Amino acid sequence: MSNKVLIVTGDAAEVLEVYYPYYRLLEEGYEAVIASPTQKTLHTVCHDFIEGWDTYTEKPAHQLQSHLGFADVDPSEYAAIIIPGGRAPEYIRGNAELPRILQHFIDADKPIGAICHGAQVFLSLPDYSYFNGRTMTAYNASRLEVERLGACYADETLHVDGKLVTGHAWPDLPGFMREFLKLVREDAATTEADAEALTS
Repeated sequence: MSNKVLIVTGDAAEVLEVYYPYYRLLEEGYEAVIASPTQKTLHTVCHDFIEGWDTYTEKPAHQLQSHLGFADVDPSEYAAIIIPGGRAPEYIRGNAELPRILQHFIDADKPIGAICHGAQVFLSLPDYSYFNGRTMTAYNASRLEVERLGACYADETLHVDGKLVTGHAWPDLPGFMREFLKLVREDAATTEADAEALTS
């Protein structure tokens, strides 16, 4: 079982939604690999909520170095994938390499985590059948994208449907990462048990 987890993102990723998963994965002993359309220094943003505003505000946040470009990603090397939100999903979904990356995790039934606007990237897939009958959540502004995929939109801020973990926004990161890591560990334990059964 691979010890690597892929994070796909780009410029204008919400700072907490990329840094929090990245450091939690490192803390747990996983190799967290950040991929973006091209390998570069990414510019993250801080989304916040102000009383009286109908939507969020955005300010520049920390810079973050990605490790490789999408074209260099071999998804078979990774145990799971995380898709942070912010505005990054809106534009990385147009990258021609992204669908093959996403499709691998779907076809291999590996853990997939998408938070906030992260669900927008799934619209890059040529086939939405994976989402038929599934329930997932996302930031409320992405509800239309979730429903366009054919999934049911969950009003709760955290939802787990099989190997798909979705969260509403950065305040939900503790539960999001708890459930995501639980799935990664369960996959690893199953793989180890299967390997031991073959050798016994």
